[in-house]
Amino acid sequence: MSVLDIRRAGDPVLKTKAQPVAKVTKPVRQLLDNMVQTMREADGVGLAAPQVGVSLRVIVVDVGDGLIELINPELIETEGCETSTEGCLSVPGYYGEVERFAQVTVTGLDRKGNLQKIACDGLLARAMQHEIDHLEGVLFIERAQSLHKEIKE
Repeated sequence: MSVLDIRRAGDPVLKTKAQPVAKVTKPVRQLLDNMVQTMREADGVGLAAPQVGVSLRVIVVDVGDGLIELINPELIETEGCETSTEGCLSVPGYYGEVERFAQVTVTGLDRKGNLQKIACDGLLARAMQHEIDHLEGVLFIERAQSLHKEIKE
């Protein structure tokens, strides 16, 4: 496994709609492994393939309840709304208030190519929406109602 470079806001790959994965192959599973390693090394709770320079519809999320790896994820059900603070590994040092759906159901393929359906709420729902936004070329700073720069002491 390798730790990959995380692309920063301004990199064109972050503004490009990611391509669907046609087939779950060994290179796709290797990408998942590298993304997990990169996310953990950076102390993140989620990472999308465009953030490591790969324009494919692949995300990894771990909000503390166990790792979720999804290929070609899609939001299929949404409910309610809530606003909370978000940050992003591709926009270091900035946080913002973002309105998201409170509950979502997401489908996608796992690393074996099996279809998964995951009902989410709380931080997991927020993280899923945030990472799926990356696949559409959307950064949280474009959705934020307000932005704040972290002050280092």
